[in-house]
Amino acid sequence: MALSIYNTQSRKKELFTPLQRDKVTMYVCGATVYNFVHIGNARPVVVFDTLFRLLKSEYKDVTYARNVTDIDDKIMKAALDNGETTRAISERFTEAYAEDMQALGCLTPSIVPKATDHIPEMIAMMEALVAKGHAYEAEGHLLFAVQTMADYGKLSNRSLEDMLDGARVEVAAYKRYGGDFVLWKPSSDSEPGWESPWGRGRPGWHLECSAMIEKHLGDTIDIHGGGRDLIFPHHENEVAQSCCAHDGKQFVRYWMHNGYLNIDGEKMSKSLGNFHTVRSLLESYKGEVIRFALLSAHYRSEQDFSKDLLDQSKAGLDTLYGALRESADVQADLSVDIKDKPLYKALLDDLNTAIAVRELYQLAKSLNKADASEKPYLKGLLLNSAAQMGLLEADPEAWFTTSVQAGDLGAEDIEALIVERADSKRNKNFARADEIRDLLIADGVILEDSKDGTKWRRE
Repeated sequence: MALSIYNTQSRKKELFTPLQRDKVTMYVCGATVYNFVHIGNARPVVVFDTLFRLLKSEYKDVTYARNVTDIDDKIMKAALDNGETTRAISERFTEAYAEDMQALGCLTPSIVPKATDHIPEMIAMMEALVAKGHAYEAEGHLLFAVQTMADYGKLSNRSLEDMLDGARVEVAAYKRYGGDFVLWKPSSDSEPGWESPWGRGRPGWHLECSAMIEKHLGDTIDIHGGGRDLIFPHHENEVAQSCCAHDGKQFVRYWMHNGYLNIDGEKMSKSLGNFHTVRSLLESYKGEVIRFALLSAHYRSEQDFSKDLLDQSKAGLDTLYGALRESADVQADLSVDIKDKPLYKALLDDLNTAIAVRELYQLAKSLNKADASEKPYLKGLLLNSAAQMGLLEADPEAWFTTSVQAGDLGAEDIEALIVERADSKRNKNFARADEIRDLLIADGVILEDSKDGTKWRRE
C-alpha cells in the first residue's frame, strides 16, 4: 500500500509520488514569534511531525522545513508594549516555541529558517517579479499585481471579484487593484528595516515563505502544509509569487491543510476567553497527553479541544502504558515490521491517525490477554507502532509515578507509606491503613491493589 494524500488544490485524495525518486521536500508554515504559541497553531506542528515520521519510513531522503516568522507587525507591537527590541522578543519566543513543540514530542525539522536571515533572497525574488511585470512600486510599497496572473485564486477556488468582496477591508489608495498585496512596505526610523531598491523597509508576510522555500527546497516542492486558515490569502499569495517569479513553473505538488480547532465547541479567540497556549496547558498535562489528543481526530476534520478531551487522552494513555507496565518483565521484540499492519496502513491512507489510535488500543488489549510466548512480539508491535506516531516513548513506570502537578511526597516517601500500609493491614490496624490511603489520595497518588501487591500512580 502506498501513501495517499488529500490535495487541497485538486480537492481529492491522490497517490503521493515525489518529484524525485526517494527524495521528498516538505514545507510547513511555522509560528509568528511574538507570544507563546496557542494550541491551534500546535495542531499543524503535531500533524506534520507525524507525516514527517511516516515519510522518513517510506523514503531515504526527506527534507522538512518549518519556518519562523521573526519580523511582523504583531512582533513590533509586542516589542513596543514590552519595552524591548523586536529581535529580543522574537528570539525569546522562538526558543519558547521550540521548547513547547519538543514537549509535544515533535522532532526538530531538517531546516528551521528564519525570515530575517533571508532578506537578500526576498529582494531577488521581488526584482524578478518587477522585471516580469508582476509587481509595481507605489508610495514606498512594492505590490504584487494579481491581475497579471491568469489563474490567481486556483488554490482557494475563488475569483478575483469574490476575494475582493469577501475581504471587507478598506482598500489602500495606492493600489492599482484592490486585491493587490504587499511584497515590501516602508519602515520608519524607529521601526526595523532593511535597505532595498524601493527604500528602507521590511517584507510582507507572504513573500517570506516563498523566498525561504526557493532557497532551501527549490522552485518546486512536493508537500506544503498548514492550517485551513492559511489557504487564503497566505498560501494563495505564495503560489502567485513563486509561480510568477519562476515563469509559471509549478510551485507545490501536494497541498495539505489541517482543520480548525475549536475550544469547548466555540472558535478559539481572546475575546471569548478560551485562548489556550501550549505553555499554559503543559502546566496541567504532560506533552504526550496533548499530542495524543490532537492525533485522536483525523487532521482534516474540525476538532473540539476541551478539558474532557485531554482527560480522556490521559486515560487512554494510561491504558496503553498500563499494558506496557504489566509486561515490564517481557523483552520486547523490536525487530517487528509494522508496514503490513493496520495502523501503518491507516497512516498511509491520508494520515488517518483516528484509526491508528484505535489500533493502539487493540494492540494493548491483545498484549494484556496474550500468553507468555506471544508477549515479546505484541509488545514490540505496540512499541514500534506507537513510535511511528511519536507516542509511548516514556518509561511506563515513570509515566505513572511522575506528574506535572506532583504533590509534596517524593517517590521514596510514597513507597515507604505503601510498605507501612501493608504492614498495618497485616497487623489488622485498618484505621492506620485507611489513614495512609487518604494521605496518599490527598497528595494525588492513586493506589492499585492486586494479588501481586500494590502499584501506585499519580493522577
